[in-house]
Amino acid sequence: MLGRSGYRALPLGDFDRFQQSSFGFLGSQKGCLSPERGGVGTGADAPQSWPSCLCHGLISFLGFLLLLVTFPISGWFALKIVPTYERMIVFRLGRIRTPQGPGMVLLLPFIDSFQRVDLRTRAFSIPPCKLASKDGAVLSVGADVQFRIWDPVLSVMTVKDLNTATRMTAQNAMTKALLKRLLREIQMEKLKISEQLLLEINDVTRAWGLEVDRVELAVEAVLQPPQDSPAGPNLDSTLQQLALHFLGGGMNSVAGDTMEMVSEVEPPAPRAGAGPSLKQPVAEGLLTALQPFLSEALVSQVGACYQFNVVLPSGTHSAYFLDLTTGRGRVGHGVPDGIPDVVVELAEADLQALLCRELRPLGAYMSGRLKVKGDLAVAMKLEAVLRALK
Repeated sequence: MLGRSGYRALPLGDFDRFQQSSFGFLGSQKGCLSPERGGVGTGADAPQSWPSCLCHGLISFLGFLLLLVTFPISGWFALKIVPTYERMIVFRLGRIRTPQGPGMVLLLPFIDSFQRVDLRTRAFSIPPCKLASKDGAVLSVGADVQFRIWDPVLSVMTVKDLNTATRMTAQNAMTKALLKRLLREIQMEKLKISEQLLLEINDVTRAWGLEVDRVELAVEAVLQPPQDSPAGPNLDSTLQQLALHFLGGGMNSVAGDTMEMVSEVEPPAPRAGAGPSLKQPVAEGLLTALQPFLSEALVSQVGACYQFNVVLPSGTHSAYFLDLTTGRGRVGHGVPDGIPDVVVELAEADLQALLCRELRPLGAYMSGRLKVKGDLAVAMKLEAVLRALK
């Protein structure tokens, strides 16, 4: 099926490779009083001793005699029909026998217990779950898996809940594979990743008598884009000017439109008891600079009022608001006139990182740098405000 990746699937529909049942004395091909020495597959029992064989034969003979005495009433319970797409695993006195079927199978009352195994291809879906890629993107990914049983004895002997075990194996393999890849690789190489998942899952499930035929990866949505590269040359000229003006950086203009960014050491925070600083707070300057970017389209898209409780480097708190409910929106110092939809608490440095697009709202929230009081979905609409800065 996947020859280029080195994996050769078992032939589909090869149901006749299992031993067929024989409607005989004990319902098997072994003969009348010759119990099977051990079972089939890796979970086979140890060979029986002679006393155990004699007891096994005697009890089987008595069970068959009871079947004859109560026939044809016992026939309704002892005769089972096994279709072509199924096999019956029979346990006689607790010891497994060869797979029975298709056709008519004779079971001894009070001695035999059985379990049916469906050999047809089945499928299940891994529900979409949130995963983080190697580049920090958060995406919702699911998968569709098709599998079939190629050894009914192993499927019964080696694992209790085959469906649950296969589902967990597939989900763990998908999680490990996507954590090592970038978002672009996941979107462009879904077929290659699906083939890799097929090989990894089969390495585990073939020991259970199960083979996965097909894995199809499904990327439902990208909840958070990958983290941008550090701010600076990637920012447009308008945002560069704002960042350089309010973040304490210097800018030396040269001929043409070329700009050079010079880093400077930030002045130390004023000591306790010293006079108030005459310099405007960085957070207030950054939020005030948002006013030219506000518009009616942004108000209709967001439609919420935010209150920012910014923790300054000195340890004090300063409140600001961003009202995107009416008009073109407005931003300012203090608390809004009405009750805010969301109250956001973050450090001044994190506010700088958000406005420079070095940090995303969802990433800041998941890392604990952004504390939200209110509806989280409304808080994540701040991404639309950040996009307006482009």
